[in-house]
Amino acid sequence: MLRIDIISGVPELLQSPLQHSIIGRAREKQLVDIYIHDLRKYSTDKHNKIDDYPYGGGAGMVLSAQPIFSCIEKLKKEREYDEIIFTAPDGELFTQSYANELSIKENIIILCGHYKGVDQRVRDELITREFSIGDYVLSGGELPALVMTDALVRLLPGALGDSESALTDSFQEDLLEAPIYTRPSEYKGLRVPDVLLSGDHKKIEKWRSDKAIERTRQRRPDLYKNFKKKN
Repeated sequence: MLRIDIISGVPELLQSPLQHSIIGRAREKQLVDIYIHDLRKYSTDKHNKIDDYPYGGGAGMVLSAQPIFSCIEKLKKEREYDEIIFTAPDGELFTQSYANELSIKENIIILCGHYKGVDQRVRDELITREFSIGDYVLSGGELPALVMTDALVRLLPGALGDSESALTDSFQEDLLEAPIYTRPSEYKGLRVPDVLLSGDHKKIEKWRSDKAIERTRQRRPDLYKNFKKKN
């Protein structure tokens, strides 16, 4: 079973999203264990301070090394971790392929950045992977941690009602998903494509494949290029 330990200086931001929807149900089914660690509880400062001014000057505060080292070292004494991930704006772009890779691990730590960043010694000595969810800056790493956790959990066997659903999502096989329709078959004069009503599964699969390729070529030429290389 996958275990995810999330370390944060603002753990309240994480509580509700991890208790509901697919993640909440996966936890109830004991498909995944998720633990939130309050970084302030590991601070040796009498005021539980976890940040300080950067050496050399400059704007903003930096997460201190001490509470992070204390927390991660404690966790590592209890079990081995496959990856210790830091959510960083300058990390690798988190993609579906990384989600697939991480979903089959056993133990993962996600350290949420905050303020201006973290003491570089943390990144040099403890972190094994660094991920960003896009080319923009957020107030902290809690949202990226939730995004990555959601992406991993929905891939776990039994997490989704339809076992094939995750395998047909956008970005699997470097393709966007084909257009999707539901009842009624006609609404305000707009009809569902006839092929989807035909009952011919081979034709439907071909239609979906063709549309996925067409949509990817038009909207994400970068993904389409990767797809063409593999095929």
